Amino acid sequence: MRFPGEIIWLILWAVCVSEERCLKSEITIENGFFSESELAYPLNNKTQYQCKSGYVTPDGTTSGSVTCLENGWSPQPTCIKSCDMPGLENAKIRSNSQLFKVNDTLDYECLDGFESRDGRAGSIVCGNNGWSHTPECYEIECKVPEVEENLIADPRKDKYRVGDVLRFSCRSRLKRVGPDSVQCYHFGWSPNLPTCKEQTKQCAPPPQLLNGKVKETQKEIYEHNDLVEYVCNTRFLMKGFKKIQCVDGQWTDLPMCIEVSTQSCPPPPQIPNAQNMATTVNYQDGEKVSVVCQDNYIIQGAEEIVCQDGSWQSIPRCAEKLGCPQPPPIEHGTIKSSEFSEGIKETLKPKHYPHGSKLSYTCEDGFRISEKEEITCEVGKWSSLPLCVGLPCAPPEYVVPHSLPLHKSDTYQDGEEIVYKCEEGFGTNGSASIKCLGGKWSHPPECIKTDCFGLPDFGIAIPIGRKKDSYRSEEKVTYICPNNYQLDGPNFIQCIKSQWIGKPICKDISCENPPKVENAIILDEKPRYLPGETARYECTEPFELFGEVEVTCLDGYWSQPPQCAEPSGKCVSPPSIDNGDITSFPLAVYAPGSSVQYKCLDFYVLQGPRTVTCRNGKWSTPPKCLEPCRLSAEMMRRQNIRFRWTHDTKMHYSATGDVIEFDCLRGYRRKTPAHTFRAICQDGKLLYPECG
Repeated sequence: MRFPGEIIWLILWAVCVSEERCLKSEITIENGFFSESELAYPLNNKTQYQCKSGYVTPDGTTSGSVTCLENGWSPQPTCIKSCDMPGLENAKIRSNSQLFKVNDTLDYECLDGFESRDGRAGSIVCGNNGWSHTPECYEIECKVPEVEENLIADPRKDKYRVGDVLRFSCRSRLKRVGPDSVQCYHFGWSPNLPTCKEQTKQCAPPPQLLNGKVKETQKEIYEHNDLVEYVCNTRFLMKGFKKIQCVDGQWTDLPMCIEVSTQSCPPPPQIPNAQNMATTVNYQDGEKVSVVCQDNYIIQGAEEIVCQDGSWQSIPRCAEKLGCPQPPPIEHGTIKSSEFSEGIKETLKPKHYPHGSKLSYTCEDGFRISEKEEITCEVGKWSSLPLCVGLPCAPPEYVVPHSLPLHKSDTYQDGEEIVYKCEEGFGTNGSASIKCLGGKWSHPPECIKTDCFGLPDFGIAIPIGRKKDSYRSEEKVTYICPNNYQLDGPNFIQCIKSQWIGKPICKDISCENPPKVENAIILDEKPRYLPGETARYECTEPFELFGEVEVTCLDGYWSQPPQCAEPSGKCVSPPSIDNGDITSFPLAVYAPGSSVQYKCLDFYVLQGPRTVTCRNGKWSTPPKCLEPCRLSAEMMRRQNIRFRWTHDTKMHYSATGDVIEFDCLRGYRRKTPAHTFRAICQDGKLLYPECG
């Protein structure tokens, strides 16, 4: 049985418990707002919030929820800057996300046959002002190859795209030497074009392969185009194409047989300024050893080294805990206070701060610190600087005539914009938005009349569609050209702020008067030629034709004409050079006065004239390709030296004339004069310095 006083107490307790709740006014959502109308919520109830346009939750979604708990709302609602998925043409995206946070990276790859300024693939970064840039993937083309007289190419086109294939055959009674087809790649045609010969040479038995052998029974003589297949010995893997071919008396390149590594690793290296590591005799492939630096040093790189293929990989270094210079200023902020290591007083205002020093920043009026306000000196570098962001703005008090704002709010964060939409027939004179900057709004836009009246005259260019007396702002009108004319510039005009933007021009793409060739006549010459039509040449006696017998009208200009020259002074193929080749497709014969240019392989340097000329049946002296220097890691270890400006230990190639600077390994001193530590590469030869 309960007493009246006890009953009253229970009723009061029940009323108090039921009154526990959370108020929306107790929480502020930066860059977001509550999506439900209730003002208060009981314990354990949730409410939804929505991020403003251009912002997302830390999970990458546009909305989230908070829960009413005994100590208030949890978790703290957060909306951070984001970027939408960009629209890319001729490219594919490597991401399943549709929204991206600041500093997120979006990888893309151009479709086959296209490339951008970054190559086939690249990435863009989401920033505070949107994506870092908009990639453009444009179509890759190959130049029309120069084909020798007896070689027939199919199909013949004015333009070749990536993936196009050219097939070749020789004229009657001639044999093809080289591939039957080449393909257009992003780097050009591959392989090299074939040639046509009346007779081809036989090949001797195929060469021996180190650590391998010929698969089938060998013959004494091999004919042109015969194939031979190789296999590697046990514990060896083949690198390269397993078959070679007899091509006009020469075998194509041999493959290689590479031994499969089963080596273990020796004891790990003792890293300077690191604690001594274990000295087990042998380590198996894949085993790891931890690296710990001594006092006053900090590790840079991986904290473990790995045994791989008989050697230790991922070797870090122990760097001294260096101090930092005076940090750079931040926009709208100054240094508030300092905390130094090693007992340095703030009154000294040092220009150099020891490792571990800390600095705090404060912002000027109208701005506040975003995230942390403190930076720390670590191994010669400061941690990332804070940002001073502006205070929010109240709703604007003015009205823009002939327009409406696209959204409204009770408060606006720094950098947030209000976009205005003008009434039909009106457009903005300048920016269509205002921006909150440090608690103040930027200058408002102005809506002015934007219709266009009538169409401008562009000569023979023809507008598509029905003509009108007036056109709305941003409306477009497309133009086309008559036959045998081509648009030069955009094919449309657009009404922008009561003015037409754009100028379609029709350009005549027919050709007049084929180019004159000395000592030649033009057969059936006409005053005008349509695109694709050809004009044929015939040399007068005793001159002989060199090059294509016809020229073609190509969109208003003629293709390269031939030459008519005396046959006595012609030249055969240009002289070959080691480690280099000519830049154009080789011809069977060259006219007197013709010239070709040479280029060298990567890292080789051309010495002498780049161009050689055919005179009196002989070519002028060709250039040479000077060898690069191959900098050996083994030789550097033997001399106790390293590169001065890099810690990379891989094989390096340096061109003739390059200067390579060396330094001694830690713990060694110079044994050769100081000038030898700035070595110069000379045609593949390099004099190494020495330390001991």
